[in-house]
Amino acid sequence: MRIDTIEQAILSSPRTQNELGALGYLVAYEIARSNLCLGATVIADAVNPLTVIREAWREVAESANSDIVEVEVVCSDITEHRRRVESRKADIPGHTLPTWDEVQRREYEPWSSHRLVIDSTEVSADDAASRIFDNFELKR
Repeated sequence: MRIDTIEQAILSSPRTQNELGALGYLVAYEIARSNLCLGATVIADAVNPLTVIREAWREVAESANSDIVEVEVVCSDITEHRRRVESRKADIPGHTLPTWDEVQRREYEPWSSHRLVIDSTEVSADDAASRIFDNFELKR
């Protein structure tokens, strides 16, 4: 599940244009919960910048009696991070990507809970996926 896709669909609706707030996450929580209750594996692709959001994902997993693997992907090289942000291409119709300045100003609360940290400047996408999968298997 990609939060950007959900949020853009909401923003594209004539009733909700420019009024997103937490709605995208709330929709994602319920989609995740219903799929977990069906026994499916759910992968949520989201920034999750606030503790309250991370806690909500944990509650979704708990309410569905499911395991959760929390992953924080970081880019420790600030120059590379900026290059990635500024060179991204929107792949969702109508979606406006954040500028580097907006990324820098985004509210972000440091993690205090257990999670798998992956530095994308040190690990390839394939290696990151393997680490996540291995971490998930350990929880089972």
